[in-house]
Amino acid sequence: MSTYAIIAGKMLQIGDQFDHYQIQAYMAQGGMSDIYRAFDLVNHREVVIKIPDQSMLGDPAQFERFQRELDVMKTLDHPTILKGLGSGKYNRIPYLVTEFVDGQSLRTMIESLAPFPSDQVVSLIRKIADGMAYCHKNDVIHRDLKPENILVTTNGQPVIMDFGLALTKGAHRVTYSNLSATMGTPDYMAPEQIEGQRGDKRTDVYALGTIMYEMLAGQMPFSGDSNMAVMAQHLNGTAPRLDRVNPSISSQLAAIVATSLARNPVDRYEDMPAFIEALDHPEKVDLAILEKINASSNSSSMSLTQIQTIRGILISVGIIGVLILLALGLQYLHR
Repeated sequence: MSTYAIIAGKMLQIGDQFDHYQIQAYMAQGGMSDIYRAFDLVNHREVVIKIPDQSMLGDPAQFERFQRELDVMKTLDHPTILKGLGSGKYNRIPYLVTEFVDGQSLRTMIESLAPFPSDQVVSLIRKIADGMAYCHKNDVIHRDLKPENILVTTNGQPVIMDFGLALTKGAHRVTYSNLSATMGTPDYMAPEQIEGQRGDKRTDVYALGTIMYEMLAGQMPFSGDSNMAVMAQHLNGTAPRLDRVNPSISSQLAAIVATSLARNPVDRYEDMPAFIEALDHPEKVDLAILEKINASSNSSSMSLTQIQTIRGILISVGIIGVLILLALGLQYLHR
């Protein structure tokens, strides 16, 4: 069976050889890629291989995405950044090779353990923020921070991965045939991303604030029945006060998260060092933003009541209209 056929059949099998890598295990599906643990037969080490999903095969932009991700990871050298080892093509299929990290995804941890104790969340988020500050200092904006893209080792060290959507100095836009026009993951996207802007340091602050909210509350700040509904809330909604959702959370910590989730980038922490400073000194945090959330919530409730009233009126008008049409039809039939 050809390698192409094996991949089209959804995954390589344990023991299969892909280029000079022997497949050891299927790890996960990450967005547009299948991810495998493998053994490098040339360099004699365990690695991770990312191969595009079959729906992406033949898309030249996918190879460019892999190359961009590799270039970013090879440029950066930090404990919280996954190291890229190489990329290539095998039987016309692009692939990316990274170091193997023994840990579990933050997504798995959230699903089984959230909500987490505040001190545990602050410790982990601070390490991630430190890694992102390093990225920003090197002109790299991640733009797709989410629990699925963060591994946590057994000693509590987070490792950030998947820089395929990263914005780098001088980087041009890449069009992906099987992606929506909006980059990022809706649950963690900043409003400016949804509006089609490229984003900056504050875009990553927003995503990290969303992750922090989810870890502390055990739920997302915004939810909906569709991606469009979630994006609409990011654009127009206000996340419920964290200390009201989880009363064990301090007002100071709730204010830090609320500031990071401000709709207008100007109202957020200007960069990761400012975010870290707030985490390190919560006693200095301005709590005024929590009162703004209260006011916004009251305003939203009034708007909801008005919407329900208007909806009721429209339904009533519609019913009356149908009855009139039926009456006219009956009159016409009896002529």
